[in-house]
Amino acid sequence: MKTLILGMGNTILTDDGVGIKIAHQLKERKPELEVIETSEAGIALLDFIVGYDRLIIVDSIKTEEGEPGELYKLELGALKPTTHLTSLHGVDVATAFELGQRLGYKMPQRVSIYAVEIKDNTTFGEECTEEVGGKISLIAEQIIGEEKL
Repeated sequence: MKTLILGMGNTILTDDGVGIKIAHQLKERKPELEVIETSEAGIALLDFIVGYDRLIIVDSIKTEEGEPGELYKLELGALKPTTHLTSLHGVDVATAFELGQRLGYKMPQRVSIYAVEIKDNTTFGEECTEEVGGKISLIAEQIIGEEKL
């Protein structure tokens, strides 16, 4: 099964880069994994994910209730595709995925999305906050176990 780990985020905005940092940890632990890091979103994601059987996305999320470093596992179906578009560049992951299917692309049949609760995504800095950075290794191990990588 051809699997892609897609680490998403911006590594110069403190915790926003946590998805990419976790993807690096996954690659270190499992060198045979195919890992791509990106700060792209929307329709641009099709350039990365077409042709894979399985897709594992790792990104950050900021909610009102979560604790920094908390890991959420989401399924693609939980993200509702946008029903109205003003631009194909600004679409969400679910809409981009649905568009790829409608265009007949070979899209991953299994998709897991891991979102890490963050504290700060507005401060310029290449390091995550202590609360988030201290959990990167643990989260990588959790994903390996959950996904049986």
